[in-house]
Amino acid sequence: MRTGRRARHRWLHLVDLNTGAPTTRVGLSVSKQVGGAVIRNLVKRRLRMIIQELPWQSGHDVVIVARSGIEQASFEDIRGALRENAQKLRLLDALNA
Repeated sequence: MRTGRRARHRWLHLVDLNTGAPTTRVGLSVSKQVGGAVIRNLVKRRLRMIIQELPWQSGHDVVIVARSGIEQASFEDIRGALRENAQKLRLLDALNA
């Protein structure tokens, strides 16, 4: 987290560390600032669905930190914010993006 590159959006932050590994690992952090357990789980389910459909490049460790306000965003808005941040950090495979 300290040495990684960052991309920020008002609903979420991405932190990337280039590992050179054959796969990419993606982790989520959704704190109580986002809301109660039901809201946090809803946000995590949405983020997991978006993560699965994005064409990630291999060799990165990515942490997605959800910010307060994301619970009011629509699924499409969250998808756009995550894709925008991933493209800023050049984490998406250009052939499949």
